[in-house]
Amino acid sequence: MTEVSSLTGRLLVATPALADPNFDRAVVLLLDHDEEGSLGVVLNRPTPVDVNDILEGWGDLAGEPGVVFQGGPVSLDSALGVAVVPGGASGEAGPLGWRRVHGAIGLVDLEAPPQLLASALGSLRIFAGYAGWGPGQLEDELADGAWYVVESEPGDVSSPCPERLWREVLRRQRGELAMVATYPEDPSLN
Repeated sequence: MTEVSSLTGRLLVATPALADPNFDRAVVLLLDHDEEGSLGVVLNRPTPVDVNDILEGWGDLAGEPGVVFQGGPVSLDSALGVAVVPGGASGEAGPLGWRRVHGAIGLVDLEAPPQLLASALGSLRIFAGYAGWGPGQLEDELADGAWYVVESEPGDVSSPCPERLWREVLRRQRGELAMVATYPEDPSLN
């Protein structure tokens, strides 16, 4: 097997050619990527469900909109917390109940009392489910041109306007990739 270069902490941005409706114009933050597979959460799929409706105490810490996001099509009955800790990009250990994924971005232990993390979190987003790929599956999709791989920024996790995130992430890229942000939702209407 060939060695997999880790994309953990990077964004997968769906190309207009990606036909899977689960990932139409999706922006996925990769939380884990190695030879055993990949796991991420879709950052731009808000649901109408308030965080406090399913996780008491966490809603006050969640950024706007304070709703649960559909993290992907896998395990929709499970919850993941992703948070940015200001200053968390430095090498020091983060707060108890938070595990660094990349830079200042990390996973939150939702079994911990919310008060334990309240003062340390800069932003928090709760996801129902996740996106997952088996060994080599994501690499195949990348080779097929289904995804653009770009650097993440801490603000991507907590974008207050998730419906604009796909265009915003593409727009900040250099060269031809920035032009893709203008791709129409329905090219047949052009």
